[in-house]
Amino acid sequence: MVGEAVSGREEVLSRLRAAVAGGSAPVPVPRAYRREGPIDLDLLVQRLTDYRARVHRVPEADVADTIAGILPTSATVVVPPQLPPAWLPATVTARTDDGLDNARIAAADGVVTAAAVAVVETGTVVLDGSPDQGRRVLSLLPDLHICVVRAAQVVAGVPQALARLAPHRPLTWISGPSATSDIELNRVEGVHGPRTLHVILLP
Repeated sequence: MVGEAVSGREEVLSRLRAAVAGGSAPVPVPRAYRREGPIDLDLLVQRLTDYRARVHRVPEADVADTIAGILPTSATVVVPPQLPPAWLPATVTARTDDGLDNARIAAADGVVTAAAVAVVETGTVVLDGSPDQGRRVLSLLPDLHICVVRAAQVVAGVPQALARLAPHRPLTWISGPSATSDIELNRVEGVHGPRTLHVILLP
């Protein structure tokens, strides 16, 4: 209406509408992503190591011994409800997450989870909140995260990972320990999540 004040938002939108009026139709975006690729476990280990994760390649029968070597005796770990019990050594106290509050989760010496997918190209492990992986908070509050990945869960690239993942699930993409850097590029680990990440890679 004449004389009516126009908000800044409306002014911007009106200018955008005028600028695009009579323009060409949107150009189709090609979606022919590469869907296949080699699953190179050695390259996955290299990428994980580049991100400062510590990788252990062991048979499943050795998972408990491997975890015992990572954690101090009498350590307390938080575990999701359906983590395989055989993965946990007798030397640690497992605290199952049945709705633990944040303070108890953060006070644990570490967390042990399974994984949904691991991506070779990016050195990324993905958790999707399944019962053997637990709530997202489990992989964020403890200072140490031990993640067990099976070779059958490894894919070549992100498109293959997305094809396996359900988009409605709470996805957590992990590329090494939590890290950030300031304007001078001084790296600091453990700011937004675990300071230390161990990946146990099974055949």
